[in-house]
Amino acid sequence: MKFAISYSTPYYGADPDRIVTFARHAEDCGFEAIYVPEHIAVYPGAKVGNHEIPAELPYPDPLDCLTFIAAATQRILLGTGVLLLPYRHPVILAKRLATIDLLSRGRMRLLTVGLGTLPGEAEAMGVDYGTRGRRADEAIDAMRLLWSGGADGVSYHGEFFAFDNLVSFPKPYGVLDLPIHVGGSSRAAARRAGLRGDGYFPGGVMGPDERAEQMDIARAAAIEAGRDPSALQCTRWGSIDMPLEHVEGLAAQGVTRVVVGADPDRALDQMSRFAERFGLRAGIGNSNNHG
Repeated sequence: MKFAISYSTPYYGADPDRIVTFARHAEDCGFEAIYVPEHIAVYPGAKVGNHEIPAELPYPDPLDCLTFIAAATQRILLGTGVLLLPYRHPVILAKRLATIDLLSRGRMRLLTVGLGTLPGEAEAMGVDYGTRGRRADEAIDAMRLLWSGGADGVSYHGEFFAFDNLVSFPKPYGVLDLPIHVGGSSRAAARRAGLRGDGYFPGGVMGPDERAEQMDIARAAAIEAGRDPSALQCTRWGSIDMPLEHVEGLAAQGVTRVVVGADPDRALDQMSRFAERFGLRAGIGNSNNHG
């Protein structure tokens, strides 16, 4: 089991000194990765489920934030939870992600993408809310094509994105394909993870039966696509005070990674206690592989 920490920018704030202190402490504690969320734009009355998002909460760009974190750290992997893929152009995004991965020497390896749940956000980006899923599918395919393409260029023609003989350099650090995990709480998200993702990061409130069913859907989709279902990682949210028994139960379900959040006012102390409870410091250098 691997453990990551979420730096929830809206609640922890966007102060650069605080971000650096948090990230360096997470790395020193032995956390595998640090995750940053995204909202491109919110508005009064915007809700995720029944939760209204305070309009004044700061949401820094997650990729800029992770680049800043990478410059202040040495080992910790970089993750998004989640990047709103339908609102980003894959040609630009492929270049940005490859650049971050190269400059961080292979640490942009836990990109998690989702569709977004705010209709007003889609409208502000000029995206038809009902096309988010299809746009995300095309964006994943286009980025993978660009990363793997050589000097002769690659071409892509889809419903939303198209290009001919396009060359995209630099490549990611030492690889021609960055892992893409799929986040979401729907069966469509699970299927997308199986067809195109390297992992599934289910969110939302689901019972154990639905969670198991969604993983079955993801693995079945992987088989359908000719992919290895056993290679599909499963990431789950957890609490900073979760007991060992809970982690053992998640591991028995096939969960490969747990992402926890901390109280903004006690984050450093909580991370230290978590690291001691699960022996994370002893695992530094073993769990933080770049594959």
